[in-house]
Amino acid sequence: MRHAFVYDAVRTPFGRYGGALAGVRPDDLAAFALAEQVRRAPDLDPARVDDVVLGNANGAGEENRDVARMAVLLARLPLSVPGTTVNRLCASSLEAAVQAARAVECGDADLVVAGGVESMSRAPWVLPKPERAFPAGDAALVSTALGWRLVNPRMDAEWTVSLGEATERLGERYGVTRERADAWALRSHRLAQRAWDEGRYDDLVVPVPGTTLTRDEAIRPDTSAPRLAALAPVFRPEGAVTAGNASPLNDGASAALVGSQAAAGLTGLDPLARVAGRAVVAGEPQYFGYAPVEAAERALARSGVGWVDVAAVELNEAFAAQTLACVDAWGVDADIVNAWGGAVAIGHPLGASGTRVLGTLARRLVAERARWGVAAICVGAGQGVAVVLENVRNGEVS
Repeated sequence: MRHAFVYDAVRTPFGRYGGALAGVRPDDLAAFALAEQVRRAPDLDPARVDDVVLGNANGAGEENRDVARMAVLLARLPLSVPGTTVNRLCASSLEAAVQAARAVECGDADLVVAGGVESMSRAPWVLPKPERAFPAGDAALVSTALGWRLVNPRMDAEWTVSLGEATERLGERYGVTRERADAWALRSHRLAQRAWDEGRYDDLVVPVPGTTLTRDEAIRPDTSAPRLAALAPVFRPEGAVTAGNASPLNDGASAALVGSQAAAGLTGLDPLARVAGRAVVAGEPQYFGYAPVEAAERALARSGVGWVDVAAVELNEAFAAQTLACVDAWGVDADIVNAWGGAVAIGHPLGASGTRVLGTLARRLVAERARWGVAAICVGAGQGVAVVLENVRNGEVS
C-alpha cells in the first residue's frame, strides 16, 4: 500500500459567534479555503485534484448539503473536480483527511483537498413539519448552531444531556477540578497569543477577503486567573464548566493538501508529514470527551510507535476539563499538548476544527524538528478520532 502525505494546510482566522466572519456564508468560507489551498501549490493544475472532501457538522442551511461541491463551483475550479461532504460532527474535517489519505493509499487518488467549514453564526433555525395538516397550536423554532436538536423520544435520556453537563460528569469521574480547568484555559489563551506574536500562524492562516479579521477573534490576551475564577458556572450552580474554560461558538474554514509521493511533482511542494496511523472509536455518549484517549492509543498502535515516541500533540479543546482528562489518561507531558494554543482560545467552528489540529500538528513537527505527533478530537454523541503523523521534512519515512 502507498503512503499518504500532508503537503500543506491553510485556514481562515476563526471568528466569534456574531463576529467578524458572521457576514460570510459558509459555502463562501469553504470556497475561499479551497481556492487558497490550491493556489499555494505553485505547479498545480487544478484539474489534477482528484477529489475535494470537506467536513461540515450542521449542513442545515447555506451549506446546501454538499458544501464540498458547492465550494468547488464557487472557487471556480474546473468542473471536472468532484466534491463530497462528510459529517462526523466535531471531527468532520479530520474524518475528511482520513478519507483523503485512505483514497491515496489504496490508489484511488494522487491528490485530494481535505478540509471543513462551519458558520455557527449563520446556522439556521429549523421548524419541524407538523404530524398532521393545519395544526391549531404554536410551533417552536430550533437552533442548529450546536448540540442535540429534534431528539428522537426513543433515545436514552442519559445520552442526550448537553455537552456542558456531559463535561461536568466527565470532570467528576476523572477528578478534574474547576481550578485546573481555569488554569488550562488561561494557558490556552497565553500560548495562542504567543504563537501569533512569534509568527507561528503566518503560514497557516489567511484572512478572508472583504473582512478585517487577521487573527483568531476569540483569543483574550488580557484574561487572567481572577477573571476566569469570577465567571459563573453555566450548567450547574456549583459546577466547573464556565464560558471561560469551554470553547466558544465560531465561524471558519480549513483545508489540507493530502497526496501520494507522486503529488510532489504535481504540486511543486515537498510533503510535511506522512499519515502513519488513524483510528475512530465510540463509547458512552454522555462521556464523549474521553473518547480521544482510546482513539489516540489505537492510532499509535497501528503506527507502530508509543507515547514515549510522541513529541507533539494537538487535541481539540472542546472543554478544558475534557482536555485535561485525556492528557491525564495518556500520561504525557502537558507541555507537548497544544503548544500553540488550543480551541478554548482559538475557537471551535465544528466542521473546520479537525484539519486545524492536523495542519497545526504538521507545522509543529517541522518547526520543532520532532518526528512523531498525534492529532485527536472528541465528537458529540460519544466518538473520538485520532491521526498519527510522522515528520518527513526533517527526517525520513520509516
